[in-house]
Amino acid sequence: MRYLVKLVSVSIVLAPMVAWADYIKQIDVFGIPVIATDGVSDSKMMHAASVLAEYLDNDQDGKADDPKVIDAIHGHNGFLYMTVDESEEGTEFPNDDFDDSQDFGQNLFAEETRPEGSSAEGGFDATLEEALHLITHVGYANAYPNKYGEDPGSDLTKAMDKARGGQFFDIPSRYPAGAWYTYDDDSCNYNCMVTEYFYWSLTSLLGAQSYIGREGEIMHEWRLSSARKVELTDGEIYNLLATLPIKTIPTGKYTGSLLTIKSIN
Repeated sequence: MRYLVKLVSVSIVLAPMVAWADYIKQIDVFGIPVIATDGVSDSKMMHAASVLAEYLDNDQDGKADDPKVIDAIHGHNGFLYMTVDESEEGTEFPNDDFDDSQDFGQNLFAEETRPEGSSAEGGFDATLEEALHLITHVGYANAYPNKYGEDPGSDLTKAMDKARGGQFFDIPSRYPAGAWYTYDDDSCNYNCMVTEYFYWSLTSLLGAQSYIGREGEIMHEWRLSSARKVELTDGEIYNLLATLPIKTIPTGKYTGSLLTIKSIN
């Protein structure tokens, strides 16, 4: 997971300052900005905005499925920002509209954005992950802290602790036998691990992790690549996520309302 708090680089944990690229275009999704540099194609930017919209309005009726989640994202000034790749992300960010150190931004690189969808040949469409991180970490965790919060004691963290074979605030040298969520990035703190667990669980339930070849790619981190495996192995998360309004995986074809690209320079 790659998280940024505006002007401060983090993996949920604060880290050194970073500079920003020249973001020149924007799409608003239920009042949530999606911004991008000139090098990001309009088609990839629109795909990212559409995926974000589909997660938030899964029945595509033009209305957000859960207004409390939208309010939480607005309350923390959440936004999605796109650069061509990681190297471009390190250039200057001049736009004053996104200059509040309390803003929560989630990055997405154009090089990992795949409007054609995930496949063994083309790889996984990271839009499904990064857009969801913004929604769960900033939206659901703040709107429903007892249920989806990322601090110990929520329903979500209790499920994750079981999935990992114990409550670990740091990556263990070896996970207990039988653990099915074995995240191994030691730059990711406990809250970050919760966000990743939410992503793996939900996208597996919705079928995004079950294409040919994917199971082998993710086995080192997540062993429940299908809805059936989640249901049989992780009953806690299966029941918890069954209450979400998100019932289908986004395809990048949002029809609930018109999304338009506008200049922000």
